[in-house]
Amino acid sequence: MNLTINNVSKKYKGNLWGLKDFSLTLGPGVLGLLGPNGAGKSTLMRILATITKPTQGTIRWNETDIVKSPNELRELLGYLPQDFGIYPNLNAVEFLEYLAAAKGIEGNTARKRIDDLIQIVNLTGVRNQPLGGYSGGMKQRIGIAQALLNDPKLLIVDEPTGGLDPEERVRFRNLLSELSGERIVILSTHIVSDVEATATMIAIIKQGQLVTHATPEALLHSVEGKVWEWTVSGTQLSDLKQEFIISNTMRRSDGVRIRIISPNVPHKDAQLVPPTLEDAYLSCINKDGNTAS
Repeated sequence: MNLTINNVSKKYKGNLWGLKDFSLTLGPGVLGLLGPNGAGKSTLMRILATITKPTQGTIRWNETDIVKSPNELRELLGYLPQDFGIYPNLNAVEFLEYLAAAKGIEGNTARKRIDDLIQIVNLTGVRNQPLGGYSGGMKQRIGIAQALLNDPKLLIVDEPTGGLDPEERVRFRNLLSELSGERIVILSTHIVSDVEATATMIAIIKQGQLVTHATPEALLHSVEGKVWEWTVSGTQLSDLKQEFIISNTMRRSDGVRIRIISPNVPHKDAQLVPPTLEDAYLSCINKDGNTAS
């Protein structure tokens, strides 16, 4: 089972490129797709979900060109878009039954699957309430359930934890980890902690282009010995922002504790600290070229 993206580009009106020469080969596991807002993540997700066609390039699911033959993949696809919509007058069971029928899932199989998914996404107590009365987080959970209805071999989720509270976010991360063994899961987000908890591989995208594709361990290794912390005044902080990549600041009674990414010692008081995945991500998107492989 593999998904091969080869030199895919997407051009919009006004000569704007959403993607440019994007190539990536994926096998079973969780790919964390990281990048700032506007980097091209959602464009790539829509292309992989066969909703949008690329301007150029090819995408193959095993040996099938999904641009030319999208139905080959659609039967095996689960997709949660960033702007997922619901039918407000239907309850959770009715909504999932409707989508199951649209996907061609047989009645008894669909009912059992829906019962299981409603429990997995923690909506048992509100399963018979109209979706129009759901909170944002509850709507997101029903979106996750619909993406899993057909037990997909390729699961694409675009910013899936928006609106989820911390407990729900942990539940969703655990679910993704459990699903990853026998399918390809693509998790697109700008929340590094979501990727850190689930991804077996990470791709970082910036301005429509792939910056790096690596394991979390390789990304962490790329900034080993380059992350520093020390305490500065508010005035110093303003100057340091012009000179260094600052990954974190924390106000304290004695000043501002800063975390800086630098290949060299940035200050006589700076102390070397272990890197985080967020340090590695910021390092990647703030300079050209690959930092890990």
